[in-house]
Amino acid sequence: MFQAKQIDDFKKKHPETIVIAHPEANFEVCEQADHVGSTEMILKTVREAKPNTRWLVATELNLVNRLKEEVKDQGKHVHFMSPTVAMCSTMFRTDPQHLAWVLENLVEGTVVNQIHVNDDDKVMAKKALENMLSLF
Repeated sequence: MFQAKQIDDFKKKHPETIVIAHPEANFEVCEQADHVGSTEMILKTVREAKPNTRWLVATELNLVNRLKEEVKDQGKHVHFMSPTVAMCSTMFRTDPQHLAWVLENLVEGTVVNQIHVNDDDKVMAKKALENMLSLF
């Protein structure tokens, strides 16, 4: 999806560009990025940036488009990194109706959409969450 070559190509046209990536982007993209962090960090960093800056963003398309609209009156230029669409399809399924359905089932004692994670991944996921939460 996101590739280091996209950064190189974009910076040839706009060398002043600041690159910001979600940590789910591949290692090479994160390594070349000026900033790497959560979606909240991406939003905060671009919102608090100086006016008239240019950003190349490696995260979900709709977030990038919303951010682009939000900061354009400050002269900030926000660009989606990939020429192909990175839409998080599961993000669109998290809505009040589905949340209510899950909660109603839990009240009735039924677990729906349970996710099983292997032990090695649990350890690493827990460590990642603890690292993120330690920042606050």
